[in-house]
Order: sequence, then structure tokens, then C-alpha cells
Amino acid sequence: MSAHMDELIAQFQNFQAKVRQAETRFAGVGDMQERIAQVATTVTSPDGNVTVVAGAGGTVTDLRLATGATHLEAGRLAAIIMTTLRQAVAGAVQQQAGIVDDAFGDTLGVTTQEQVREAQAEAFGTTAEPPASEPQGPQQPQAAPRRRPAPRDDDYFEENTILRRD
Repeated sequence: MSAHMDELIAQFQNFQAKVRQAETRFAGVGDMQERIAQVATTVTSPDGNVTVVAGAGGTVTDLRLATGATHLEAGRLAAIIMTTLRQAVAGAVQQQAGIVDDAFGDTLGVTTQEQVREAQAEAFGTTAEPPASEPQGPQQPQAAPRRRPAPRDDDYFEENTILRRD
């Protein structure tokens, strides 16, 4: 019975050691939350007419238009705003994921930042590269995603009649 008791004590001590490791690890959660609250990514369009600032969670915190923006055609300006906005939000979300990785990446065995990049690349149809705070080279706005055609009205039975044809 003594050997069995020694084994139980050893298991309990091992468990306590793991609890202490977890407590130490999670003591940094407050610091991580503060760092995330301070996240800010600023992106300016290549032509300099649009600047977007995004913060934690991809929240847009500022949008600035240069004087030259008012001379752009409305559709072109909207496309530039959307492209710049997507880049700023993507950068802020990636920065936030990097903070999570710094705090817990090796413990959780995942790379949150890489997963975010891959998800963004899939969603935007781009490559999984980190966005630059200052875009390099001319960038064209992305085309709006293609939408599926609207379903036909339920009362329209030309092709699929409910009556049997024999």
C-alpha cells in the first residue's frame, strides 16, 4: 500500500506543478488584454487620398480623406476606401493574433497569426502575406465579390410546374 500511496502523491505533485505553470502562464492575460486594446494599424492608399486606422478586433477608428479625394469619381473613391479599409482591418487583426501568439502560441500549439492570414487570403482571394502598413507600389482596388443571382419568385412555375404532365 505504501508504493500505491507514493504513486498517488507523485501524481498529485505533478498535477500541482502543472497548475502552477498554468497560473504563471495566465498571469500575463491582463498584459495581453492591454496590448490588444492598444492595437492600431494605419494604412494609406497608394494615391494618398485615403487613410484608415483600425484597432482591436478590426474596429475602424479613423477614416481620413485628402483634399484630392473629393475630385475622384464616386465609384473609384468608394473602391479605394474599401480596399484601404480591408488592408487596415486585416493588419489590425493580424497584429492582435500576433499578441495572442506571443502570450499563448507555444502553449496552445497553434499559430493564430498564420491561421488569420490564411483565412483572410481565402476570404479576399489573395495570398497569405502580412499586409504592409504602408502599401508598396500601385495597388488597384479589388473588384466587388460576385453575387449569386436572386432566386426566382416562388409563384413562378414556368419550368417546374406542380401539375403532372402525362
